Amino acid sequence: MGSTSARNGNDGIGRRDLIKRSAALGLVTVPTAGFLSACATGGGTSEKETKAPGGEKTAKNPLGVAKGAPLEAFIFKGGLGDQYAKDAEADYKATYGAEVKHTGTQQVGPKLTPRFAGGNPPDVIDNSGADHLDMNKLSTQGQLQELSALLDAPSLDDPARKVRDTIHPSTIEKGRHGDAFDVLYYAFTIYGTWYSQKLLDDKGWTYPRTLSEMVTLCGEIKKAGIAPWTYAGKYPYYVHFNLFAQIAKIGGMEKWIAIDNLEPGAWTSNDAVKEVVEHYEELAAKKYFLPGSQGLTHIQSQTAWNKGKAVFIPNGSWVENEAAPTTPKDFGMAVGALFEGTGDKMPHGTLRGEPSEPYIVAAKGRNPAGGMELLRIMLSRKHAQNFATKVKSLTCVMDATAGMTLSPGLASASKVFKEAGENLISLQLQEWYPALTDEKIGGLTGQLLTGELKAAEWIKKTQAECDKVAKDSSVTKFKRSA
Repeated sequence: MGSTSARNGNDGIGRRDLIKRSAALGLVTVPTAGFLSACATGGGTSEKETKAPGGEKTAKNPLGVAKGAPLEAFIFKGGLGDQYAKDAEADYKATYGAEVKHTGTQQVGPKLTPRFAGGNPPDVIDNSGADHLDMNKLSTQGQLQELSALLDAPSLDDPARKVRDTIHPSTIEKGRHGDAFDVLYYAFTIYGTWYSQKLLDDKGWTYPRTLSEMVTLCGEIKKAGIAPWTYAGKYPYYVHFNLFAQIAKIGGMEKWIAIDNLEPGAWTSNDAVKEVVEHYEELAAKKYFLPGSQGLTHIQSQTAWNKGKAVFIPNGSWVENEAAPTTPKDFGMAVGALFEGTGDKMPHGTLRGEPSEPYIVAAKGRNPAGGMELLRIMLSRKHAQNFATKVKSLTCVMDATAGMTLSPGLASASKVFKEAGENLISLQLQEWYPALTDEKIGGLTGQLLTGELKAAEWIKKTQAECDKVAKDSSVTKFKRSA
């Protein structure tokens, strides 16, 4: 289930580990030394592109998919695998008598950049992973199919209900570029502090309610010979999953939206920023992070956590499936809500939960109607439940897992999600400006957690990096309202 989930199987590369940047077409990132940057790929669209003829629109075929028209799907095959997509493709094939070409890959961008440039992209794409395409640029260039027709189509489960009425409202908000809804975030990620319920129970520890209680508990944990925290130090933006949301909970969404919108002084004038960043400075000063965490990948940090070397880890709900190979059967994976600080604007139980796993349909693909229809199939209760069963994560389909027997981590995520009610935090900064958050701010966060950088300097430098982006005319800007 999020925003921006970071998972790339067991190759040691997280979802945002290669920073998306561009100088021309700007569709994909490629690695360089140290913190990763990208070089440009250029090109235009081909006048030779061909599209399958549209089919007749009927009650059972509301999007007008042509019978027998082939479909091509490119699916990110990382922590969630790609079997769930193959299962939906099988239903598409059976319904429309069409061949489906499926590619499961961890290199979405490198494989598809030249195809977008050449005007022959696949029809539907799960644009996740380290080497993902830059959707902001694609949308600006008119490469993404507007998906309003999908939202207004009848759902497979109840033709009297439109698809838009079956999915979480934040899915629609997050999938917009300006006025265009052109990205469907299929999963719904719960971000937070993950832990082993068995370990807490065995030690007689209770998940903290406040930031100060967390610091106190960390002291007890350290005395017991266990590290309180670990994290993916090679990709320190994993810590932002918690850090950013904690700022929003304490300071309120209005002040966080100012950060998303790159407003001047949004970081430096927010007291919640100071409180939260100083909390992390304290954790570092008291050496509450597992030694060597700064050199770990996401997989390595999760494995250390699974082995009981650390109690807490910042992560998203994909972690249960991704860490399954090393998770003890009685681990009792669980996630907790955000901690309380001083004068919080949002109540106890507030959670960062938001759409993730972005699916796009290529406007210049050969079968965009088929691409949207595959998504309609995936948004059925049948396939939402199949996703939950196979990858231990929720989809954006509301209440799809009701009555199901859930795995420990998914059951915990579902519980805190339900308890949060409408008190959900959804952030855009990391989606809109990943080079800023993952490379620039991520680098500062890495220094903060090793004690090389004090909170005051982190805040000052983070504000400066955001100001640079705000003034950079080459970066497309997006705005959200309260």
